[in-house]
Amino acid sequence: MSDRVIGLRLIVLVTLFFFSLAVWFPVITFSSEEEEFLTVRFLDVGQGDSIQIVTPDGFEMLIDGGATSGVLRELEKNRRFFDRKIDVIMATHPDTDHIGGLVDVLDRYQVNMVMQSQVEHEASAARAFARTAEAESAEIVSAIGGQIIQLGASTTIHILSPNGDTTNWESNNASVVVQVVYGDIEFMLTGDAPSSIEDYLVGAYGADLESEVLKLGHHGSKTSTSEKFLDTVSPEYAVVSAGLDNRYGHPHTSVMSRVFERDIQTFSTATEGTITFKSDGTDVWLDKD
Repeated sequence: MSDRVIGLRLIVLVTLFFFSLAVWFPVITFSSEEEEFLTVRFLDVGQGDSIQIVTPDGFEMLIDGGATSGVLRELEKNRRFFDRKIDVIMATHPDTDHIGGLVDVLDRYQVNMVMQSQVEHEASAARAFARTAEAESAEIVSAIGGQIIQLGASTTIHILSPNGDTTNWESNNASVVVQVVYGDIEFMLTGDAPSSIEDYLVGAYGADLESEVLKLGHHGSKTSTSEKFLDTVSPEYAVVSAGLDNRYGHPHTSVMSRVFERDIQTFSTATEGTITFKSDGTDVWLDKD
């Protein structure tokens, strides 16, 4: 083959390579519009919880990861092609439907900080998470009520519960409950905390619990989202994170009745997939794109 033919083939290959970059590069980057707002995504991970928070200045936090590696698919959406960093991962408690997928996240992404409750659990997913988190060389922090995490310049994570040594607590009771604050907008994220913990929160924080968006506790189980807690949080929106036709019957009809009686707009990952909210610090809205 002549040098001229080889040269022509190289030119064609190089041209095709750069053309492919021109075609795909805009698809795998965030748009400037998305970077103007706080984004909170309740990820579709089946019967489980996973919530992604991305601040306007690009900081990212993942709270729980569902039971399986399916969370990776959701994290790839609208993500820069070479972005393999998550600033903070939080495991609200060591039940498999909350931390199973975090093992895969830790394998795939570079994580700076891992936050978790102190409660111990013997499930294989809990042991795998502990091993993987230690191998990550991330800062590992026990989440305790009263802590405040500054996520970027404008978003604050208030840890409301648990308080004290939770080593021997029942797993759901030890769920990490957080309130995400961005300007005048709040998101209340309750893990699987039962109504007894909700009662404690109402007594401890009162009107400070008010939040525009509430993730219903324990996937909408009848053990959570009491009337007192709903009236105190007084959300405009509620989110159920659960699998379609799950064997637990989540969300329970009694919970949904309480929510609907208060005219709270409610969305479920079981029927609508990943649910995305955006906020400019003054208003919050459902992003349907």
